[in-house]
Amino acid sequence: MSVTLQLPAVLAKLADGRRSLEAHGSTLGDVVADVAERFPGLAPRLRDGEGKPYPFVTFYVNDDDARLQGGFAASVRDGDEIIVVPAIAGG
Repeated sequence: MSVTLQLPAVLAKLADGRRSLEAHGSTLGDVVADVAERFPGLAPRLRDGEGKPYPFVTFYVNDDDARLQGGFAASVRDGDEIIVVPAIAGG
């Protein structure tokens, strides 16, 4: 299944400057794995070393918080849009 993964500008630089990526998978975890394989520099920003989601990176599938839909086990369908929102800290 083909979905669109939207990246914030801060992460796009790790994906050859692209803010929008086409990705494949039947779950959010599959999609993240697909993107991580194609853009290895982006991988550690999306998931930990064991392939699990970070608590400070939020994924939205069609505007719904994926944490409430099973996290990386959340189902995705052809044409879905996934938005990545990393926490920003500073002062």
